[in-house]
Amino acid sequence: MGGIIEISDLCKTYDMGFEALKHVDLTISEGEIFALLGPNGAGKTTLIGIVCGLVRPTSGRVTIAGFDHQSDYRQARSLVGLVPQELSTSYFETVWYNVAFSRGLFGLAPDPAHVEKVLRDLSLWDKKDARIMTLSGGMKRRVLIAKALAHRPRILFLDEPTAGVDVELRRDMWRHVRRLREEGVTVILTTHYIDEAEEMANRVGVINKGEIVLVEEKSELMRKLGSREMSLHLHDPITKIPRALARHRLRLSEDGSRLHFTYDAEAERSGIAGLVADLAKARIRLKDIHTKQSSLEEIFVNLLRQGQ
Repeated sequence: MGGIIEISDLCKTYDMGFEALKHVDLTISEGEIFALLGPNGAGKTTLIGIVCGLVRPTSGRVTIAGFDHQSDYRQARSLVGLVPQELSTSYFETVWYNVAFSRGLFGLAPDPAHVEKVLRDLSLWDKKDARIMTLSGGMKRRVLIAKALAHRPRILFLDEPTAGVDVELRRDMWRHVRRLREEGVTVILTTHYIDEAEEMANRVGVINKGEIVLVEEKSELMRKLGSREMSLHLHDPITKIPRALARHRLRLSEDGSRLHFTYDAEAERSGIAGLVADLAKARIRLKDIHTKQSSLEEIFVNLLRQGQ
């Protein structure tokens, strides 16, 4: 996959001296779903704003499918659809009007068939004649996605697209995102729902204090940084961990019925064999064993802690 978005040495300093972005380098591959994670104020929205042509960078360069986002603004911007955090629509106009009007902003002729397809795909067809102000928050969010897709963009930015949306609508939206990826649309999303990034993304980027902390394939990130936890269910509860087991850094559950052991599954020596041998010496019998891999959320939190 080629780089449909190339970001090089991108910096943004606002008038009051706040550095929102610090020498950001990033390549987004065509056809992927890329999740950009970071705490509030990390620079996610500023980065998206610059790529979409809404914010002027202090320095650096962005190209979209080979077009410079400043000197070739019209060509670059025509390839991008943006779903912002804020609900920015014409509240007194209908759903159909809002979506159809968005095509005109890019100098495109009316295309009722495409607008109908987008509205049907997003389960908005039965609301096409409803005024925006009569819709629920979730439906308004869908209208924003429909507007962003009205001009058939090759790239779709989703900035916190499911904020304030109920679980059913979230699942429906992500089904549509999967369909877009299958059609070749590149999707870049920011989200506070890390389970979404874990489920949807091909790659994950973490930004903190204006700097890219890492960019990694999701599966590789979880392999490298994810630890596994083994939960040892005891045949007979214990009140404290024997001194003979201290080297394993076990945690005992409050009711004394389980021991928790964290290990690196990729390491040559995970320590499991030694733990089992020491448990036998301590005459602690096991009833059951369960393992769990670290979630993307746990990895994300640990990365931010390391960067503080």
